[in-house]
Amino acid sequence: MNRLLALALAVVVHTLTLAFVAVGLWTAYVNSGLLIGWLFGGLLVAIGWMLRPRLSTGLPADAEVLDRSAAPELYGLAERVADRVGVPRPHRVAVRDLDPRTRYLRTGPRRTPTLTVGLPLWLALSPRQRVTMLAAACAETPSVEEVVVDGALSALAEWREALLGAAPLRVREEAQTKVTAASLTAEHPGTGYEVAGLLGRAIGRVLGGPVLLVEYVLTRLARSDEGRRRRRREERALRAVPAADLAELEALAAGGRYLAPMQAAALRGESVASIRAGALDRVLPGDGVRTSAPGAQVLGSAESDRIDEELERHYDRAVRGFGLIS
Repeated sequence: MNRLLALALAVVVHTLTLAFVAVGLWTAYVNSGLLIGWLFGGLLVAIGWMLRPRLSTGLPADAEVLDRSAAPELYGLAERVADRVGVPRPHRVAVRDLDPRTRYLRTGPRRTPTLTVGLPLWLALSPRQRVTMLAAACAETPSVEEVVVDGALSALAEWREALLGAAPLRVREEAQTKVTAASLTAEHPGTGYEVAGLLGRAIGRVLGGPVLLVEYVLTRLARSDEGRRRRRREERALRAVPAADLAELEALAAGGRYLAPMQAAALRGESVASIRAGALDRVLPGDGVRTSAPGAQVLGSAESDRIDEELERHYDRAVRGFGLIS
């Protein structure tokens, strides 16, 4: 029931946002001979565009996209895991030097599937754990329903900021203070700018109340559905890896116990190969190659070594910055 209510409320929010664009285009069309019609219609379209939901994210500033020709083995692994999990294949694979998380993102206006690999944790994992890491990241991909609800929450945040977050410009206030201080009169009358700003903030607070209420209700409904979302992600990940592997990786990443020895080794000036060998000895005995169900082997030791060769230059750079990770 909560799921349907959240979806219905999200559709209403998106409909209201689209209404600004539709009414703006209609106003400009029926008043095409009048300048005021174009101006008012353009204003409504601009408001609708400003309040649109942010359905995609940008690539993190520290992420470096790899050319497919320079990392064919890593791209192939990412595509095999995505196929098993049941999500679109990533069109781009990027690496991050200091962030241990691996994430499956939709970037840019076209929502391009992008996989960002966090090198600090990736360097410490066995082939089996690397597959688990990619599977867990791909499983985080939201469903269409989740995109609709999350997009509505994003739109409501834009509404809230537009209605309640507005404040007088600091530069304008400072200029006004200086003018008042330099004035020869004891009293300085308020300007039209101040009156308009006060009126705008008053209207924003009146209209912002319903927006806050809708945002609160939708947030509560989305949180009540979090358990189902978590189960859906786990079911997706289990298409590629066993539950025991997911639990093992979660414990390793949450504890962060892999990082301190790697940082110490980097400060001692050890090579990347030595740091990786030490990390593997600590996190998992043996080569960690997965040969059991579900399905055939996804990544073997030889393929994992070739990925390390593809990322060798990036490892060297990342290791030099390990001391900055807290």
